[in-house]
Amino acid sequence: MLRSLVATIALGLAAAAAPAAAQTLTMGYAAAVTSIDPHWHNLGPNNMLGMHIFDRLVERDARARPYPALAESYRAISETVWEFKLRPGVTWHDGKPFTADDIVFTVERAPNVPNSPGGFGGFLRSIARIEVIDPRTIHIHTKDPHPLLPLDLASVAIIARHAATGADNEAFNSGRAAVGTGPYRLGAYRSGDRVELVRNDAWWGGREPWERVTVRFLLNDGARTAALLAGDVDLIEQIPTTDLARLRREQRLTVTEIPSLRTLFISPDYSRSGATPLVTDNAGTPLERNPFLDVRVRRALSMAINRDALVERGMDGAATATAQWLPEGAFGYNPAVRPMAFDAEGAKRLLAEAGFPDGFRLTLATPNDRWPNDSRIAQAVGQMWSRIGVRTTIDAMPFTAFVPRRTRQEHAIQIGAWGSSSGEASNYLLAIVATFDRAKLTGASNMTRHSDPRLDAFLARGSATMDDERREAIWKEATAYYAEQVPMIQLLQYLNTWAVRRGLTHEPRMDERTIAMGVRPAAR
Repeated sequence: MLRSLVATIALGLAAAAAPAAAQTLTMGYAAAVTSIDPHWHNLGPNNMLGMHIFDRLVERDARARPYPALAESYRAISETVWEFKLRPGVTWHDGKPFTADDIVFTVERAPNVPNSPGGFGGFLRSIARIEVIDPRTIHIHTKDPHPLLPLDLASVAIIARHAATGADNEAFNSGRAAVGTGPYRLGAYRSGDRVELVRNDAWWGGREPWERVTVRFLLNDGARTAALLAGDVDLIEQIPTTDLARLRREQRLTVTEIPSLRTLFISPDYSRSGATPLVTDNAGTPLERNPFLDVRVRRALSMAINRDALVERGMDGAATATAQWLPEGAFGYNPAVRPMAFDAEGAKRLLAEAGFPDGFRLTLATPNDRWPNDSRIAQAVGQMWSRIGVRTTIDAMPFTAFVPRRTRQEHAIQIGAWGSSSGEASNYLLAIVATFDRAKLTGASNMTRHSDPRLDAFLARGSATMDDERREAIWKEATAYYAEQVPMIQLLQYLNTWAVRRGLTHEPRMDERTIAMGVRPAAR
């Protein structure tokens, strides 16, 4: 078996050394795209695939710093009015001109996509109205002072009114409505398999080196590495941690890496106060009350987790333990907030204080193909909890099955992950922590229905504070309160990794997005 594996690797490296077909690039994604509609689901694979087809008024670079895109420039002209100058000469893939009306249409549509499992309305929650001053100038009026507007708009793809009016998922997936201004056009979308992209030679940002780009969905860790070694793909993301050291040593491959904006955490269910069949006493009888509503239980569960062991054995060192949702140095990171110390005996005492001296039983849900070592981490956590009397069953499933159940609040407690692509603290607070409120456009990805008025107040106050220093102080205060209350149990901050064949250069991104625009032929 070992000799066979070594032979396969050797053959793969020989293939990997062969040059790729001229002007083509094939990338292996670790998760599948679920829709080409860039407003349907705020999901990592969808967002990074969408970056090829659609543009935004503001973009973010590899370190999450904003820069003008479809907006040639932007500035605050008062506390509640932002001026955006639109880039001239931009056309849609079908040749029609990009106009201010397309921005108006986008802002109207994005919060109102039917059946969205987690949309983009939260990024537009501050907008009161858009005023078209002239063909190249718009004024965006906000309800309150909102210094985060440019960062928010960097998350919202601009789509064409003439192509997308009344369009559903099928219209985008077939290509009829997938008309963007981006560097690539949609060639074909094969659900669960791949996406074919064709270069847009008229892109305002300049012609890309790749005439055609193929994105393959390689959900299995081993299959992703094997595809790279066999020369079937030019680049893979999310290197399996068990392969990381080996691929770093390979002379014909290059590994790129960067600290991630993605954090891994555990979300208890807050949608019900009474009994649930997924949390029971030791005899299997549903508990009369939801134990996760008691902060002592949440702290006990957190205290029972040995995060250092998760990093060393669960992630093979490719992560850091954390009690917050941003990496060190990010805007809002609080250096005073450290991970809760591992203390199994202390956890048992807290459970007893909360009325569970004998513990209880629960089912921890997790995807098994979405985030690095997701089910592996869940299994380790389950073992740690079982040792303090919280007997844990792991329910691992494909992400395609996990998401619908998560959306319907069918998990009692679940593994979750979030990448704060804006690179600052409000993103996670808005999407995951804030009270789910369709009218206020908050909590779009708050699938566990957590609600804490004080955290909502932190979000509202910080989002309306124009002074950067004061705003960061608010985020740090919110982070400290969050760590004290443990609404979600933070586990790890990931390290983003890619492997690319020699002959190519790759720019790693903190937002973990794998995009053809970050891959170039190496200079000879």
